[in-house]
Amino acid sequence: MRADLVPGRRFPDLALPDQDGVIRSLSELAGGDPLVVHFYRGWFCPKERAYFPELLALAERAEVAYTALVSVSVEPPAIQAAVRAGMGARWPFLSDQGRTAQAELDLLEHTDTEHHPYVPTVFVLFPDLRVYSVYNGYWFWGRPSVADLWRDLREVTRTVRSDWEVPGP
Repeated sequence: MRADLVPGRRFPDLALPDQDGVIRSLSELAGGDPLVVHFYRGWFCPKERAYFPELLALAERAEVAYTALVSVSVEPPAIQAAVRAGMGARWPFLSDQGRTAQAELDLLEHTDTEHHPYVPTVFVLFPDLRVYSVYNGYWFWGRPSVADLWRDLREVTRTVRSDWEVPGP
């Protein structure tokens, strides 16, 4: 992973095609809200299929908490669309089929020489794309749980929402 992808530094505003082939940037998807960016190996990986239910549970809450979620892999948009629909996910899936973002971020998993996937990595970002936290999920337990993401998103939200505390009587 690139050495500058650490808390406090700005994440690149990647622009990639979504599951429908429409180019979407991370800043557009954040839309002024906290953002969780999930880079994953691909649907072929049983660890990914085991992890997606965590993200599905988070996504239901994120929709009402002014928080965006995006998943990125090297699979083509048609595969992304099928994976997304098959799970019932409603957040965008971005395709880095050309592996340009993977190279820019230095997130190539070197042990899989057949699929050349992303190293499973999750970033929690502020609305301006500054990094709050990073999780390396190469080993399954390195991936963030819903509780981990909830805690991180609570702190990001507390930082960016001036109206976080409801005034008393």
